[in-house]
Amino acid sequence: MPEIKETCDQGLLIVISGPSGAGKGTLCSALQRKMPNLRYSISATTRPPRKGEIDGVNYYFFSKEEFLKKVEAGEFLEWAEVYGNYYGTLKSEVGKLLKQGADVLLEIDIQGAMQIKKKFPQAVFIFIVPPSLEELRKRIIKRGTDSPEVIEKRLRCAADELSFIDEYDYVVVNDELEKALDKLVAIITAEKCRSRRVRLF
Repeated sequence: MPEIKETCDQGLLIVISGPSGAGKGTLCSALQRKMPNLRYSISATTRPPRKGEIDGVNYYFFSKEEFLKKVEAGEFLEWAEVYGNYYGTLKSEVGKLLKQGADVLLEIDIQGAMQIKKKFPQAVFIFIVPPSLEELRKRIIKRGTDSPEVIEKRLRCAADELSFIDEYDYVVVNDELEKALDKLVAIITAEKCRSRRVRLF
C-alpha cells in the first residue's frame, strides 16, 4: 500500500465575505489566533501610505499608473476602485504564501470574491451572516459610527448581498462568536481532508 500524506504541501486559499456588521473582522482575527498557519495576504493599493505604514508590510503601495499596468497584465486575483483609490490582491503574493504551505485568508467583499472564484475556483468560499437583519441593525447602531441614513443603506446592501449566498461553499451564522469560530475551524479542517488534497506516494 502506498504511503499516504494527509495533506498536500500547498496551503488553502480561504475567502471570507459577508455584510458589513456581520462580524467578519472579529472572526478573522480570532481565527488567525487559533490557527497559527493562517496568513493574511498583503494587499496592493494606490492610496498614499498613512503615518507608520511600511511598503511591503502593511500594503504594497503603487501609483495609479503602476496599478493599472498590473491590472492589464492580469497580475491581480481581484481588484476594485474604492473612493478614487484602487485596491487589489496580487496573484504573486497569494501564490508565494500557498507554495510555502501557509493557508491564506482573504476578507473581501462579494465583488472581489466573485472575481477570485473565476480565477481560482479551488479556493474555499465562506459567507458570514448575522442571525437576522434586525440583529444586524442592532450591531451597526451599537458601533456608533454611522448616521441613520448610512445604517439604512447598509441594511439595503446587506439584503442584496444575501442573494449571493449560493455562490459560496459554506455559510456561517455569527450568532455567538465562539460557536461561529468553531464552525470556521471545522470547515478548514474538513477542507484539508478532501480527497483531492491528499497525496499518495
